[in-house]
Amino acid sequence: MKPFWHKFKSFFHWSKSSYIILSSFLLVIFLIGYIWWPLLREYAATYRSDLPFWAQMDWLLLMDFLIMTILIIFNADLKRDIPLAAIALVGGLLIEAWGTQTELWTYYTNERPPLWIIPAWPIAFLSVNRLVQLIDHVLTKLSQRLVEISYWVVFSGFYILMLFYIWPTISNLLSIAAIILCAMLILTNSNKKYALFYLLAGSGLGYFLELWGTSRACWTYYSHETPPLFAVFAHGFAAFAVWQFYQFAISIFGLIRKRIPLKS
Repeated sequence: MKPFWHKFKSFFHWSKSSYIILSSFLLVIFLIGYIWWPLLREYAATYRSDLPFWAQMDWLLLMDFLIMTILIIFNADLKRDIPLAAIALVGGLLIEAWGTQTELWTYYTNERPPLWIIPAWPIAFLSVNRLVQLIDHVLTKLSQRLVEISYWVVFSGFYILMLFYIWPTISNLLSIAAIILCAMLILTNSNKKYALFYLLAGSGLGYFLELWGTSRACWTYYSHETPPLFAVFAHGFAAFAVWQFYQFAISIFGLIRKRIPLKS
């Protein structure tokens, strides 16, 4: 057991931050279940004693849960992860507010937005962040020209897809703000390789999260697709946006430190 544990810690770069991140993740799940106990009880009431447990087990939810649990402990670093999680939390709240207020999607509880879904955003983003680290480790020799072309093709394609999908809400100020913000993020981004990696990783994880949520009617898009293509790639773009705001925050903090040196 001891050699295995050492190999496990070495492979996942296990540290004190890993303990804290994992403990925080489990605490968040416990608090969601405790605070919103009626929703959990309603879900548990669907269990049927006349059917075998394995036939009623939500294997897709279990897979999503296990994958994110494994990913968030990989190469954990609180100095990086806490600001990222905070930005993802705020960003998730704004995105959910926009989507539910414009009725691009609705939750089965009809909340606009439901607060119990917001903690899922930092957990999902940290999982995507770990996937990006792995992708970057594998794809180390991409040519700059290939990255440049891929960036404009992929992000232009997403932007057009977004315009088509949210067009029914184009008169809403929230949708106008979202369109402008997305355009600014695409045009001002300076690290196109990482932008592509975040879109790729976020969309990959987002597909399985969206597949679970839409197929279980936890949330429903106005197009009634399970899931719509836009929603899948929107997860990737949201991850890119969080990372972009994180880079912006680092730049601002760096400028402040240069202008106002910290006292020793």
